[in-house]
Amino acid sequence: MAELLCVVGARPNFMKMAPILEALRAYPALRPLLIHTGQHYDEAMSRVFFTELGLPTPDRNLEIGSGAHARQTARIMEAFDALLDERRNARLVLVVGDVNSTMACALVAAKRNVKVAHVEAGLRSRDRAMPEEINRLVTDVVSDLLFATSSDAVENLVAEGIARDKIHLVGNTMIDTVQRHLAAARARNPAGRFGLTRGGYGVVTLHRPSNVDDPAGLRGILDALRAVGTRLPLLFPVHPRTRERIAGIGFIAPAALVLCEPLGYLDFLGLMDSARLVITDSGGIQEETTALGVPCMTLRANTERPITITEGTNQLLGDDPAAILPAVDALLRDGPGPPRRPALWDGRAGERISEVLARKLGVG
Repeated sequence: MAELLCVVGARPNFMKMAPILEALRAYPALRPLLIHTGQHYDEAMSRVFFTELGLPTPDRNLEIGSGAHARQTARIMEAFDALLDERRNARLVLVVGDVNSTMACALVAAKRNVKVAHVEAGLRSRDRAMPEEINRLVTDVVSDLLFATSSDAVENLVAEGIARDKIHLVGNTMIDTVQRHLAAARARNPAGRFGLTRGGYGVVTLHRPSNVDDPAGLRGILDALRAVGTRLPLLFPVHPRTRERIAGIGFIAPAALVLCEPLGYLDFLGLMDSARLVITDSGGIQEETTALGVPCMTLRANTERPITITEGTNQLLGDDPAAILPAVDALLRDGPGPPRRPALWDGRAGERISEVLARKLGVG
């Protein structure tokens, strides 16, 4: 039996890993062990996602916790190295996304000559000031199998000298999860619990340091959102780190900009699905809104997911808060364009990944 160590560390990882673990059930000769580094440990940000996504209880929780990038990465590497001492028969380490856990565990495995597979390989923002971009680059360099979500990601990997036989275009497991849970999310009617109706509100998320760490920049964004609220009510589930920054500048939200606690996966999916628009700086939400056909406005100067712009519903607003209100006004005036979805974002990416894993490990 071939043992796979499947690593998750932060909440976006859970949505990406769940379809793979489900699809691996079709291959009894593969034994996946779920390893949670504990990079996210807050109940609302982590454990509830396991329950809602039907993920098994992790076989091991490394309980790393939060911290500065260098210290957190070092703690993950030390703990995962010790785990590999115990699991000497592990054939492959499977990592997803671009968080510190992704890079740290990939590096440890590569140095110990354990094969590495990276799900969501090849995404590039071209902005090395983003820690996630460094994580992506390093992880892809040391990986033996690179699972790409879209054709542009494949082109990036080839341009960087990755051998084509290592690269597999499989689609997007985040979209597998969206499709599987959308009916349940709609049934919960989270918008109704906030007194909102379908198409009658927008959703906001902010967490990236470039948007929330500079007080002047954050205030500019919040003032722009205040203005948007005069056109369309906004619901803003606030990341704990962002809430701390908002409190630090003394911003008081108006009635039409509702700040609430972070939500579980199903409630947030239901809110996005019935929203008129979403304003975000999240990478995953750019993909999920594309799958849902909901207009997305991304508050960043760049994106590692350009396919959501060329083949989806996303538009990049840049880093000037003054762009927010005109973009919203244009959307409310003209309406959204026709929804589009990239090739292979069809709910079967987990199956394709599992088939490749089984074949490469000689059990398919």
